[in-house]
This record gives sequence, C-alpha cells and structure tokens, in this order.
Amino acid sequence: MYIEQIIETISATYVTLTDDCKDDLKRGAKVLMFDKETVLVKEGQFADKLYFIISGSARAYYTKNGKDITDWFAFEGDFVSAIDSFFRDGPTIYNIELLEPTTLLQISRETVLALSDKHHCFEKLGGIAVTKTMLKLRERVVSIQFESASQKYKSLLNTRPDIIQRVQLTHIASYIGVTLETLSRIRNPKYRI
Repeated sequence: MYIEQIIETISATYVTLTDDCKDDLKRGAKVLMFDKETVLVKEGQFADKLYFIISGSARAYYTKNGKDITDWFAFEGDFVSAIDSFFRDGPTIYNIELLEPTTLLQISRETVLALSDKHHCFEKLGGIAVTKTMLKLRERVVSIQFESASQKYKSLLNTRPDIIQRVQLTHIASYIGVTLETLSRIRNPKYRI
C-alpha cells in the first residue's frame, strides 16, 4: 500500500486532512514492515515514535514478578505508542510487541509536534486519536471493576470477534486477568452455567 493511500485512509477515518497537511505528513512519515513477535518498544526505553497500524496487530504489556501482563491490543486503523514516554519524554513502563506480521506508518514525535503546530486538522486528528484511546481505557477500567472473567471474555469477543484467530490465548488470559486454565474453562461450553 502506498503512503498516499494510507494517509487517505487516516483522513477518511479520523478527520479530513488538507492537501498541504497530507503532503507534509507524507514527507515526515515512513512505512515499515515487521515480522511477528517484533518488539517495537521495550520497557525502559524513551519512545518518540507514533505508529498507525496498516495491517497486523500489537499488544502492550508490562512485566511484574517475571510475568507478562497484557494491557491492551491494537489492530488495523489504530494508532499505537508508548504514550507514557511519548508525551512525558521519559522511559516507558511498557513493551509493545507485534502479534502478526505488521505494516506500520511511523511518525516521529518531532513530526507530530510540527504538524500539530502547522495544521489545525492534524492537531484535531491527534485529539480524536487520544480521545479514542481514552474511551478504550475507560471501557477497560469499567470491565476490570465490574465484570467477571467470563463477562470480560464475552465483551472482548463482542468487540473483536476475530481476536481468537489473531491473538494467543495466553495473551487474552493475561488481558482479562485469569490463568490460561481458567480461560479454557470459560471457553468450554460444558463448564458454562
């Protein structure tokens, strides 16, 4: 997919970008392809890149007591970054791993700031992308506080019916806060009430 098509997709999905903004974004971004299991960002790094997923998927996780704990998943059409580092200019607590062969549009923090200063439409794009992320985070917090493991799993399937085909069950179990064995019981119809 050419960079022009990717930028048109962003413009059609998030906010209409002016031709000048599209041209500046084209000059400041690049398309990258990575293999499955590539780690884009590692805990402790300074993350100064923003990515738009063209194809593929990713997860963010942190490590506690030697265990991976999945915090979020992202798929085509999502922007991803270690936002704690990207916005605060400090080391991140996250790792971002690609779950499939993935094609990304990469934009540096410097380019994001320059485009936001120069183009109101790009600044608006940033606001919409951050709002979308915050709404997903809010849904996640509500799920953690009020849903059982079974309800969390069903909610995840309702949101992403294809997730079982694209994400390892160990990552899904970690995301909903259960062991792999518990997830197997939740998924097995003979154990359902």
